[in-house]
Amino acid sequence: MSRESEEERKHYRYFSNTECEYFPCHRTEFPENFNCLFCFCPLYMLGESCGGNFRYTERGIKDCTECLLPHKAAGYDYIVEKLREANRSAEQAGQ
Repeated sequence: MSRESEEERKHYRYFSNTECEYFPCHRTEFPENFNCLFCFCPLYMLGESCGGNFRYTERGIKDCTECLLPHKAAGYDYIVEKLREANRSAEQAGQ
């Protein structure tokens, strides 16, 4: 069974909206550890470089239904770092 540390469970990093009509919106063995903070993943825009478990549909739409990356408490640090990397890349491209 997956257990997150107290550091990973800080309130600004994690919350679980068990009253949401879609909860949990992805299949998981541990709904008690499901993080709803990034309900819509901010890494979606990174396409193939997001690092998550996704596929493209026949129509070319990114399908993230099998990805739990943003829904794990530890996903916060990963997402923040990926956004920092994307920002640095954008800044370098603009120079």
